[in-house]
Amino acid sequence: MDTFGAPSDPAILLLHGAGNTLFSWHDELCARLAATGRHVIRYDLDGPDLDGLVRQALDLIDRAHVVGLSLGGMVAQKLALAHPERVASLTLIATTPGGDDLPAPADGLFDHEPPTPDWTDRAAVIQYVVEAERAYSPRFDEATQREIAVRVADRGTPPPSLEGFSFGPPWRDRLGEITVPTLVIHGAQDPMFPLEHGETLAREIPGATLLVLPETGHEYPPRRHWDTVVAALEQHTA
Repeated sequence: MDTFGAPSDPAILLLHGAGNTLFSWHDELCARLAATGRHVIRYDLDGPDLDGLVRQALDLIDRAHVVGLSLGGMVAQKLALAHPERVASLTLIATTPGGDDLPAPADGLFDHEPPTPDWTDRAAVIQYVVEAERAYSPRFDEATQREIAVRVADRGTPPPSLEGFSFGPPWRDRLGEITVPTLVIHGAQDPMFPLEHGETLAREIPGATLLVLPETGHEYPPRRHWDTVVAALEQHTA
């Protein structure tokens, strides 16, 4: 676990996506969020199922503004449903409520997955972490992703395995029970969870607002949108 900012400030808990690590939330982005007067917490998600990841999050916080991306966004939804008293606000990025009525991932998206590297080979790990994300972005920022890849490689251990991971029963029909203030951030060109997934979350969670990032795919907020995203999160978590 890493933290940024003063522990006395309101907490923002960052939940990353599947196959990623805490470093996927770029150091500079975390620092900029902390500069708004927030205590930013990032950590590695590790559990056998969504409920296990919810329990892991609860072990780290008393109460926090919860920001989840992709798989982390699913954990965030379950957390808000099961423990609303522990969630000050909810931000859902590039994620889905589930449902067969929503568009499937783009054809061929997974054809570009690079082979898993030898995690003792630093150069191979850096290349892998860069290439694993390329297909998900319409304007891939290789330089920023390489900075993240170096952090992952220097730690020398792979992300926690999600082999055999269980998502549990669907929760889409319970979205109307979410009562915490909710911001949905979604890329206009997300190939994994097309924009309709984000629109559905914003429509079915009472009072939720939607921020669409242009020329953005299934990815952490790109550097070119950091001003917009940090301002939105500062306002949303005020």
